[in-house]
Amino acid sequence: MGLLDGKVLLLVGASTGIGAEAARVFAQEGAHLMLAARSEPALERVVTELTAAGFTADYVGADVTNAADTARMVDATVLRYGRLDGAFNNAGISQTGLLHEVSEADFDRLMSVNVKGMWLCLREQLRVMRGQGWGSIVNTSSIGGYKGTSGLGAYQASKHAVIGLTRAAAHDNGPLGIRVNAVAPGPTESVMLDQMRAADADAIPKRLAAMPLRKVGTGAEVANAVAWLLSDRASHVTGTVLPVEGGITA
Repeated sequence: MGLLDGKVLLLVGASTGIGAEAARVFAQEGAHLMLAARSEPALERVVTELTAAGFTADYVGADVTNAADTARMVDATVLRYGRLDGAFNNAGISQTGLLHEVSEADFDRLMSVNVKGMWLCLREQLRVMRGQGWGSIVNTSSIGGYKGTSGLGAYQASKHAVIGLTRAAAHDNGPLGIRVNAVAPGPTESVMLDQMRAADADAIPKRLAAMPLRKVGTGAEVANAVAWLLSDRASHVTGTVLPVEGGITA
């Protein structure tokens, strides 16, 4: 039996990077999956890979900044599988630049995806879970959600907000048996990391030099931590932020 055997999970932001790796890890741990993201062709490729290997997975296209889309992806999960045991909210974008240099349009877009999108996902998932009386949710924050560095201020503000939403949701829903946690990845192989490398070639080597494990993390390593938080083995864990960052904040 796998860590997530028989659980129905919704993965938001599952087309690439950490999200796609999470789909593979969760499938291997026995979960039944609904994957959601804006790019349906990318989702279809991941689902085709999983179903060809004998796993149970489906997908729905959705933009987390759109309230109707977030409701539709949750409803599609319940329609397909009959319930919603857990969710991994991983959709997000990055934005580099000093705070006084970030444009209003870029700031608004960042907050729309990373903060409003997270809230919309939580709202719709909790709508179902509160009716069921159970569930577990994990949100993707970042080490930037509880520490600051120069050049990522807007992004870090959005990830601080994710932690606030997570902790508030844990308090609001804990009495109903619903757990809400977050993971805080450090440098992890992803499209975002590639964007950071393009913006500053020295940024990642400098970070690695300060990390006890001296390496960039992988999506699977983050996904394994999320799988544990979603599983019954973390039954007394809620409102926490689990760092998955190679010790960079130690």
